Amino acid sequence: MAIKASTGLRNYLLDTGALDTALAAGFIKIYDGTAPTSANDAIAGNLLVTISIDGLGTGINMAATASNGSIQKSGSEVWEGTIGVTGTATYYRHTEAADTGASSTTEKRIQGTIGVAGEDMNLSSTSLVATATQSIDYYVINLPTN
Repeated sequence: MAIKASTGLRNYLLDTGALDTALAAGFIKIYDGTAPTSANDAIAGNLLVTISIDGLGTGINMAATASNGSIQKSGSEVWEGTIGVTGTATYYRHTEAADTGASSTTEKRIQGTIGVAGEDMNLSSTSLVATATQSIDYYVINLPTN
């Protein structure tokens, strides 16, 4: 269990950018099925829900500053989405707004596991039901310690 960064994101961070800028106004997409081996791989499974600001399709943002090697969701935003398909959430991707989900070494992405405890993203339930609202109240990205 550890988030996976795409080659595009790693190269961006190493060359010129900041994580919050790389994923600014992007989305968190929650899927069922087996997670791809790499964040570079094409998506697998069904898209259950796309998380945006207030569920209105406006991209989400991270906080303006990091602390102790971590950055969290912007406290001023409500992150949620309407579940489109009933299923069991198993993994997510935090993507740029224009990410196609296709295999890519240039798209900036973070991919992680989903569960109710001890995963990269923990939800109160992994059983998502169509037409219900899914919220993300707490989200943090940590970089490894030395």
